[in-house]
Amino acid sequence: MSQPNREATKTPIYLLSGFLGSGKTTFLSNLLSHLKQEGKRPAVIMNELGDINLDGELLDRDVPMAEMLGGCICCSIRGDLGVEIASLIQQHHPDAIIIESTGAANPMETLDGVTDAAMYTSLELRSVITVVDGPELLERRKLGKGRTYKLMVEQIRCATLLLLNKTDKLEPEQLVEAQQLLRELNAHAVIVPTVRGGIVDWEWLSETAVSKATDAHEHEQGGHEEHHHSHGHVMAYTHYFDGPVQSDAFEALLQQLPDSIYRAKGVVSFSDTSSGSRYLFQYAYKESDFIRIEPQGKVNDVAVFIGEHFSKEELLQMIEEVVAES
Repeated sequence: MSQPNREATKTPIYLLSGFLGSGKTTFLSNLLSHLKQEGKRPAVIMNELGDINLDGELLDRDVPMAEMLGGCICCSIRGDLGVEIASLIQQHHPDAIIIESTGAANPMETLDGVTDAAMYTSLELRSVITVVDGPELLERRKLGKGRTYKLMVEQIRCATLLLLNKTDKLEPEQLVEAQQLLRELNAHAVIVPTVRGGIVDWEWLSETAVSKATDAHEHEQGGHEEHHHSHGHVMAYTHYFDGPVQSDAFEALLQQLPDSIYRAKGVVSFSDTSSGSRYLFQYAYKESDFIRIEPQGKVNDVAVFIGEHFSKEELLQMIEEVVAES
């Protein structure tokens, strides 16, 4: 199916993560103010474990908001996320959507839920932002490897941007310790020390989670100057197809994916099957599955790839080879 000007119509998605009390909502308020100052129309999806969204009362009432209450966006109500995203886009046509997940959510599982919406509307993941409470991080580390610390570590590892918040409550040596710990847990994300979620340089907003820069090893070898907004940490890549592809070539693509890409899903049309045949595919850790579907309504031909530290350029080249064979 034809998808003209697909890149120009993608809605940017920003996933906002962080443990309870880290300062996510304060940063979200700052982010919304910046977007509006830039003439953008943002929208928000807020997730709370309880049945009341108290944090939402603190935000600009002019910003369209969807509330997902009474469960965690990464598990019990994940299926509703795609519906909320599509509804916001259809009703408000935002220039960006920020998803603030509950502090108990695992960003990678939330991200998996975001990819479902890509089947129905054009999306582009821009950043996975984790707000880290600096003093709490250091205290939890001292207490040992409990469940809370483990969740904080997972949120840090999934980030493309780390906001080390509440730095005004850290001594100089503690600030260094916190920054070193973040770098040990995530070797690629940009680290920005903040007080009350305040940011001066918003250049990262224009970058996708899939880096447009050269791979990180070139920076390590001194071939290029490393900039804060250019990094090799990859969380997801969404590719929309302009038409059917050859089934054997597509299945071979999935089998040839690098180990750093451990999840993929989407809908594809095959050129070598009966007319109009479309398939929902799932890929996880070298295993793939295809189910023939007859969609009701408009569903995109799309493939979403999820992983860590993989090269968008190499993946895109693999996809183009499949398209060329079709």
